[in-house]
Amino acid sequence: MRGTAGGGVAGRTGARRVRAAAGLMLVWVALLWALEAVDLASGHALDAYGITPRDPVELRDIVPAAFLHFGFGHVASNSVPLLVFGFLAALGGTRRFLAVAALIVVADGLGVWLVSPAYSNTAGASGLVFGLFGYLVVRGWVDLKPLDIAVGLAIGAVWGGTVLLGISPTSTGVSWQGHLFGLVAGVAAAFVFRRRPTRGAAPLTP
Repeated sequence: MRGTAGGGVAGRTGARRVRAAAGLMLVWVALLWALEAVDLASGHALDAYGITPRDPVELRDIVPAAFLHFGFGHVASNSVPLLVFGFLAALGGTRRFLAVAALIVVADGLGVWLVSPAYSNTAGASGLVFGLFGYLVVRGWVDLKPLDIAVGLAIGAVWGGTVLLGISPTSTGVSWQGHLFGLVAGVAAAFVFRRRPTRGAAPLTP
């Protein structure tokens, strides 16, 4: 009886997490597309909110830049991996996901601000995408959760080559700095927001 009741509660909790994660990421990606539509309608006025390095005034654009893009093709290239990585990350809890995303966006933006070429303008969700990739690949090993380890290995196998290419300094037309700092921030987030075992927790009865 305990196993059946526990399974029912776990099932309902799991279904809620799936709905919450899916809803959050669908809204997030829809916002990116809506902002690009506004940018197009305004004659690309929102492009000014990208990050221009080493200008103190530009520090205010670190967060907005992660939601802006240079054209619909740019948005489209980030949408699928952001949906997939964001959904998988948010299954661990939306509050934890939002904290992870905030750390990645801020750390990545600061890195871009510090080291990107002078007079460049950097925007886009790819820093967050690379960060979530790093977070998902490492999270299972940090939390010691076999299912998350399997998810990380699968993601690494599918997208690992693309990520390596994206952080290569030889890549042209993209901010490899933003990709690299995002990746490092995501790995760091897995440690900063790792699951800590609950002391004195009673074992579950099968």
